[in-house]
Amino acid sequence: MKIVIIGSGLAGLSAGYRLCKSDEVIIFEKDPDIGGMSASYSIENEGKKYFIEKYYHHIFRSDSELLALIKELGLEKQMLWLKGKNAYFVDGKNYPMNTPVEILHFSPLSILDLAKLGMLVLRIKLIKDTAPYDRIKAKEWILDTAGKSVYENFFAPLMKSKFGDNAENVSAAWVIGRVKIRSDRGAEGEKLGYMRGGFNSLIEALVGEITANGGEIRTDREVTEIVIKDSAVQGVKVNGDFIPCDAVISTAEPAVLDAITGGKLGDLHETLKSIRYQGTACALIGLDRSLMEDGNYWLNIKADVPFGAVIEHTNFLPFDDYGENLVYVTSYFQDRKSPLWTQKDTDVIDSYLKGLEKMFPKFSRKDVRWTRLYRRMDTAPVYEQGYLGKVLPFAAGPSGLYLAGMFSSSNYPERSMNGSVKAGFQSVELLRKEKEKTGYDEK
Repeated sequence: MKIVIIGSGLAGLSAGYRLCKSDEVIIFEKDPDIGGMSASYSIENEGKKYFIEKYYHHIFRSDSELLALIKELGLEKQMLWLKGKNAYFVDGKNYPMNTPVEILHFSPLSILDLAKLGMLVLRIKLIKDTAPYDRIKAKEWILDTAGKSVYENFFAPLMKSKFGDNAENVSAAWVIGRVKIRSDRGAEGEKLGYMRGGFNSLIEALVGEITANGGEIRTDREVTEIVIKDSAVQGVKVNGDFIPCDAVISTAEPAVLDAITGGKLGDLHETLKSIRYQGTACALIGLDRSLMEDGNYWLNIKADVPFGAVIEHTNFLPFDDYGENLVYVTSYFQDRKSPLWTQKDTDVIDSYLKGLEKMFPKFSRKDVRWTRLYRRMDTAPVYEQGYLGKVLPFAAGPSGLYLAGMFSSSNYPERSMNGSVKAGFQSVELLRKEKEKTGYDEK
């Protein structure tokens, strides 16, 4: 079979990797770089070249499909499991949030409130099925379960930084999923996974396997139409050219999928229009000195600054791997009218640097070596109340059209690199089942 895959993120590459030994695979990527949200910068520092993700990433021990893929590709020796120190910046002060003892010193909450927070986390750990919580708003559930102070002084700022004006519409299922994925920690805190040399090694290994087996990956090629006739995929149009194929796996976000199928997906058409995505403006800054001298990796923020989190990569990975301090500053936005989307890169960076100056008195722009800004409109779905009913199926309806991505069930109720790998694999499993029914010959 000849199979077109739309998008070279982890879902698309994972699907291509699974298919390339048995089928003819062509991956079209609209951007100049391969990798989607997992793409990396190539940085030169004093004659040394290294790769660093455009958007920060780490993985968890529960990411079984991703870890199995890394092992399958012979990259397991590059895996590191390191302690990532977390803190919460509130009213001008950093509060470490790694161990039970540190959390007990989080003074914005009373002892009673901290007990309620602890009971909430314990309750979340015991929840096996998040589906019943999908139609409950997170705000209402937290207020009912842990009280006003826990919501307003702990959860509300985090949800606001993550979802902006949509924060109060987010479901309890998302909060439960988010806490569960981040609550695997021992007495000394949480250990997170990262690949030495960056996840670019994973992307390159997947690309290498696909191309070595005859697959193609074409960048700067945007699919403008999935051609459907008589309820079956005929091919795709790319830069004005028609490319015939037997099947398409699309990882494009819902609004784009709706556009390139011309609203021909029947009942899915309305669902695609109703799923809201949000954007990200993620800055990466190279510095002469450490920003968070207390060793924090991840800093959540409750402050009047234009970003919601600061992540100091070199407080997590060894400084010697890079030879300079690397800091991510990131914010989400909800629509194309946001200044984070409309402003020039230099203006967004300037607003972020002003925020850092406000938060860190020792920070100086003289310490800044370089900056990069990565912006996308399709970073992630907004996991609103009732979102479970909008999760897209792996089979879209027309024969030969399959879907995989952040909108897939494997990325509910919270997206992850593992969820995208799993989505790519699951779309292939379904395609192969259909292939057996129709009796296509092997490549």
